Amino acid sequence: MLLSIIIPCYNEEDTIKDLLKELFSIEFPIDNEIIIVDDGSDVNHKILIRDEISSGKVKFIRLPQNQGKGIAIRIGLKYASGNIFIIQDADFEYFPADIPILLEPILNKETEVVYGTRFATSPKGMSKFHYLANMLLTKLTNFIYKSDITDMETGYKLFTRKVLEKISLKAREFEFEPEITAKIIMCGFKIKEIPIRYHYRKFGRAKINWLDGFEGLLVLIQQRFCLDSKIYQFIYEIYKFHIKKIIYRLTKFISKYLHLRA
Repeated sequence: MLLSIIIPCYNEEDTIKDLLKELFSIEFPIDNEIIIVDDGSDVNHKILIRDEISSGKVKFIRLPQNQGKGIAIRIGLKYASGNIFIIQDADFEYFPADIPILLEPILNKETEVVYGTRFATSPKGMSKFHYLANMLLTKLTNFIYKSDITDMETGYKLFTRKVLEKISLKAREFEFEPEITAKIIMCGFKIKEIPIRYHYRKFGRAKINWLDGFEGLLVLIQQRFCLDSKIYQFIYEIYKFHIKKIIYRLTKFISKYLHLRA
């Protein structure tokens, strides 16, 4: 058995070395491989982790430009050789020492999918906005898909190759989370949740915002009710590639203007 740890990475120069150090220190119950996909970061992370790559402990792929978390994960999965996969965010908000615990239900053949839930306890440092957005999207997922999970947006999603062979991922950015969850449920796989530790990032800024949350809702609706609807797909693409960008730039401009006036 081989565990593939996929790390999508964009401008995480403050955490990437410490994250790898932590991963190297863990005694996993099975062999593992680490695959980092640098999603067109401003600083080439290959320079920062040169020693780790040359040692053979890390596979490294650098994309020529920033394309989005979903694409980075999909590329990482293509390079992965494992029987089991987990996504490890490079911002170090999740504790890698929890991964062996997440592996247990799969190794014991209890399930094919494990999610690490942050909401068994109160997540440390998470803003009220992010907390409420996570709760809302999770409740909507449960309502739409008749599921019973507590953390749809969790970064710790563990699944087997059997699951990967049953679903086709198309996400480009943060819609990866609702897309893979929807497809896992629609394929009849049971998601087992295990409590994990979590602390809000200490360096850099969160890259997800409320516009991504609204897009997540659109994806949940699309996957359940409008999968083959060309009209819905057209509306979704108009939002994703045009309206979302316009609103984002407008809110940045307003924020900057208000800051200058203050």
